[in-house]
Amino acid sequence: MTASPNPKSAVIFIVLTILIDAIGFGIIIPVLPKLVMQLGHVDLATATRIGGWLAAVYAITQFVCGPLVGNLGDRFGRRPVLLLALSGFAVDYLVLGFAPSVGWLFAGRLVAGIFGASFGPATAALADISAPEERAKRFGLVGAAFGIGFIIGPAAGGFLGEISPRAPFYAAAALCGCNFLFGLLVFPETLAPANRRVFDLARANPVGALLSVRHMPGLLGLAGILLLWNVASMIYPATWSYFSIAQYGWSSSMIGASLAFVGVSMVIVQGTVLGRVVKAVGERRAAMLGIGTAATVYAILAFNHSAALAFPILGISALQGLVQPSLTALMSKRAPADAQGEMQGFIGSLNAIGSIAAPLLFNPVLATFTAIDAPVRFPGAAFLIASGFGIAALAALAVTHQRAKTRAF
Repeated sequence: MTASPNPKSAVIFIVLTILIDAIGFGIIIPVLPKLVMQLGHVDLATATRIGGWLAAVYAITQFVCGPLVGNLGDRFGRRPVLLLALSGFAVDYLVLGFAPSVGWLFAGRLVAGIFGASFGPATAALADISAPEERAKRFGLVGAAFGIGFIIGPAAGGFLGEISPRAPFYAAAALCGCNFLFGLLVFPETLAPANRRVFDLARANPVGALLSVRHMPGLLGLAGILLLWNVASMIYPATWSYFSIAQYGWSSSMIGASLAFVGVSMVIVQGTVLGRVVKAVGERRAAMLGIGTAATVYAILAFNHSAALAFPILGISALQGLVQPSLTALMSKRAPADAQGEMQGFIGSLNAIGSIAAPLLFNPVLATFTAIDAPVRFPGAAFLIASGFGIAALAALAVTHQRAKTRAF
């Protein structure tokens, strides 16, 4: 571990960097429909299709660049990678804020995907400066930063979006710029030269994470379940801003408030309910409870036209916060102690694939059923399909559980 003149300041900088990553993901969601409609001079249905491709471009770039950026951090150190990411984020937000056309939005999302892949180097830097007995506590700060960021991002985006759909990007650029200056002053290099390794393109290959755990027994079924769930659960970030305009006529501030409400509810579930449920019924049943609740809520939302009922329904859907940690725990049990890092990389790759597939599936469906020439107007069609993915995941989890019990006998 490289000595640091002020470890506390370094930890603050790392946590702020992760917080800004999370804010950056959420801040664009409430204002994107209005911005796309303005720049493209298109209706909501067309903006929904464009928004799906914007989300997919961001997710694809993160999928490709995540291992690449992580390996660059191992080769050249954490400090230059993280400072470059923050400066790149600041420039990206300015590009989005001043974008004169939809094409510039795609360029901005591409850049955001590259620099948003800084989570790996950030957590690696935290490990570098933390004693073994401190790591669990400090990694808990990472989880908290993500949770807070997914609350602040949509809320800030919705509030500032009422001023202008470009205002959230100016605020985010200023935030990144301030954190860059803070890091420039207080963040030292955390990776000693002796611990650096030669850049290896094979290690920077995102497909490698998918193939690295293929030899582990009993993993394929759980991987398929997690992938089905990832696609289903991405219905909110992929379509909610467009759906809520089409279904409820909501403004940017209402969209942001609703997503922030989901974030708060999820934090409560994962912070207070998850541990008790897992202790009572185990990871598999906890995951089944979360998936079953989510699939039911998606189906209800598909047919709900009452804006007043939307918030209570979203509150119930927060039980889906049981799913990802429970499935992750089940999959980690399939991996030996010396392959836990590979397993987490594999899970991250599955999450990324879900983030790519969901907007390419759900957004065209929503656009088709909200277009002026739609044969039937049904904005909830995408949520109904998401419910189907959830039911498929639930059925698969039940089948794998039954097979495991049969083999045990």
